[in-house]
Amino acid sequence: MTDILMPALSPTMEEGVLAKWHIKVGDTVSAGDVIAEIETDKATMEVEAVDEGEVLEILVSEGTEGVKVNTVIAKLAGEDGAKAPAAKPVAEAAAPERKSAPAGHETVEAVASPEGVKPALDVLRPANNAPTGKRVFSSPLARRLAEQGGLDITTIKGTGPHGRIVKRDIEAAAKGGARPASASAAPQTTASAEPRKVQSLAQMGIPDGSYDLIPLDGMRKAIARRLTDSFRDVPHFPLTIDCEIDALMAARARVNAMLEPRGIKVSVNDFVIKAVALALKAVPEANASYSPEGIAMHHHADIAMAVAIDGGLITPIIRKAETKSLAEIATESKDLAKRARERKLKPEEFQGGTFSVSNLGMFGIKSFASIINEPQGAIMSVGAGEQRPVVRNGQLAVATVMTVTLTCDHRVVDGAAGAKFLQAFKPLIEDPVTMLA
Repeated sequence: MTDILMPALSPTMEEGVLAKWHIKVGDTVSAGDVIAEIETDKATMEVEAVDEGEVLEILVSEGTEGVKVNTVIAKLAGEDGAKAPAAKPVAEAAAPERKSAPAGHETVEAVASPEGVKPALDVLRPANNAPTGKRVFSSPLARRLAEQGGLDITTIKGTGPHGRIVKRDIEAAAKGGARPASASAAPQTTASAEPRKVQSLAQMGIPDGSYDLIPLDGMRKAIARRLTDSFRDVPHFPLTIDCEIDALMAARARVNAMLEPRGIKVSVNDFVIKAVALALKAVPEANASYSPEGIAMHHHADIAMAVAIDGGLITPIIRKAETKSLAEIATESKDLAKRARERKLKPEEFQGGTFSVSNLGMFGIKSFASIINEPQGAIMSVGAGEQRPVVRNGQLAVATVMTVTLTCDHRVVDGAAGAKFLQAFKPLIEDPVTMLA
């Protein structure tokens, strides 16, 4: 018998949602069979078997959130003592619907494998000793001790986390110290139609029932954690310039006319990504990341572009953007954005990157400053192109102007380096023919 563990689908993954099982107890799986779908904060992945064996037990029900990496999620038996299937992730098609725990099930603690496994977490499996329709929260050891001692576990009050019945509760019950579960514990063990109460909001004077509470999913938790860490820990500063983009708009119209037979349409953001990549190659000190061991000077401009999706934000990456044509960038960015919204991206398509571009111009935002996406050294915020008055040779004129703001990690990109980068970026945007040479 071999344990199948919750796989780490990325170097930074700590937990995920076991979204769906493709197997059931008694099934025989072969190498390459998809056995489960795992949802991370950014994407949904399929898990494949790499050997064959029989499914003996499924320990984590589909829809379970917060499953820690290396937690035992299922047990299999290999044929003739052969090693049972391990799991490997591959790209998935779409995020499945999450399900709540079925009635008549209870929470138990998964058993971890002997080595390399993080602490066990709560998983779902049927409660054999609880009355139908009633849920009892207890550990496997507590249930076993209750059965051995002839105790009715449903009458024992748990003192573990969230009212869970643990070993010490069974030992106390055996000594005659058990008390019936109080009515106040009911909301912890039974579903309730009452609105959830949030103590932190109540303390700020917001009354219960005056709002609808949307639980945080994995993506929103990850965004909150990473951006809080970045804004708090990274010494950052903004640099802002205005770029006249009339020439860019004219060049874009000509380029799109040429690319129309191929079904390709270049956006202003594609021009920005190309200009950023070339500017980073011209000013390599802006294409860097801080680490305690030293400053990483990146060989290529891997540009992450911010894409808004349901529930949050993701940054798919145009790799080696400095080597790609506008048509290639346009094609790739369109594909990445589409698959990002469908949550079909592979981890390597949105993890990493050396620099980020966030564009809110399509929403009419004139200017803004973004939070750095660690470990990148800088991020560019792109505002809307709009007609503004400008002065040329002492004469008032009208031009289409776009404001961009560069937020820099001062540990890596100091003021002079950031300014040099913007000096390299501005002429590329204002005279895009230089990008095509």
